[in-house]
Amino acid sequence: MPILSDDLLQTLRERAAGYDRDNAFPVDDLRDLEAAGYLKSLVPLEFGGEGLSLLELTRQQRRLAAAAPATALAINMHLIWTGVAKTLRDRGDDSLEYVLRDAAAGEIFAFAISEPGNDLVLFGSKTQARPHAGGAYSFTGTKIFTSASPVWTQLGVFGLDTESADAPKLVHAFLPRGTGGVTALGDWDTIGMRGSQSQTTILDGAVADASRIFGRRDPGPSQHPLVFAIFANFEVLVSAVYTGIADRGLELAVTAARRRRSAKTGQTADQNPDTRWKIADAALSLDAIIPQLESLAADIDSLVDHEGQWFRKLAGLKLRSTDTARYVVDQALRVTGGSSYFATSELGRLYRDVLAGSFHPSNEDSVHATVAAAVLGPLDG
Repeated sequence: MPILSDDLLQTLRERAAGYDRDNAFPVDDLRDLEAAGYLKSLVPLEFGGEGLSLLELTRQQRRLAAAAPATALAINMHLIWTGVAKTLRDRGDDSLEYVLRDAAAGEIFAFAISEPGNDLVLFGSKTQARPHAGGAYSFTGTKIFTSASPVWTQLGVFGLDTESADAPKLVHAFLPRGTGGVTALGDWDTIGMRGSQSQTTILDGAVADASRIFGRRDPGPSQHPLVFAIFANFEVLVSAVYTGIADRGLELAVTAARRRRSAKTGQTADQNPDTRWKIADAALSLDAIIPQLESLAADIDSLVDHEGQWFRKLAGLKLRSTDTARYVVDQALRVTGGSSYFATSELGRLYRDVLAGSFHPSNEDSVHATVAAAVLGPLDG
């Protein structure tokens, strides 16, 4: 039996419009998903989790996103951290095993990685990581798009240490909720994905204990296992969310085409050649994404080694999935007509939600640079 039952998904779908309208975090959704064991999806059975593979989770995330996109995106960031811990553990590195155990115990993890104006993403940071005696670090900087801001209990952060003898080093850590110097601005008032409540987070000397410092590494492009684990799980699970939105967009287009009737011909729109072409082209686009999404998730599960081509494949998946989702939803809007322009329209909400895909790493420019480097080699000099 799947973790996400049809009845649960229908309940989440019915709530989604209200959370969007109120610009509120979906607390009831979170409660129901916790009760279903969904936040423990990737946690091994021996730790009290559900023991899903990444491939199995991508299928579940598509279903969740089709019902409640903002809820799926908010929960995604927690699932990514559990995916990172699982990916490392599967490859013999148990340094983040405590993330899996903590998730089984009810901790909710969030990302504080993205920074304004930092196009280096994981390869550099504008946040100061200052070393302290005993191995602790304090973090000072601004993080953006911190999903699930109202509810996280463990915040994954990173910053740049410029003071240690072996500096510079990028330092990762988890900060428990209640840590001094951590402030969420409550500034999430966007056109879409409103329920994700991905607020700006200010770090002002927030201290992470030495036991929660991990992944101390050199700045710059890297094949570091932690970088791979974060990038792989982020790109695959974000792609799953937007593919789920596309799934729902296509479904709504089909429903509208069968319902709408032409005053001129008396026929329903599903008999109109232009409508049929639009829906068919949307379906063809979606059909091309699903095998790529599932094959890369399965490769991560199976420890396949794509060597220097992993980042090319993962970045390409994210760009293609988010672009495809926008195209499918746009075609659905064209098929549905003016009713989708109303604020109460589910399809209109999906159109606003799907726009957020452009802002997740990797963006169009960085994807092309990554693929060019993989195919052509690095730039001279």
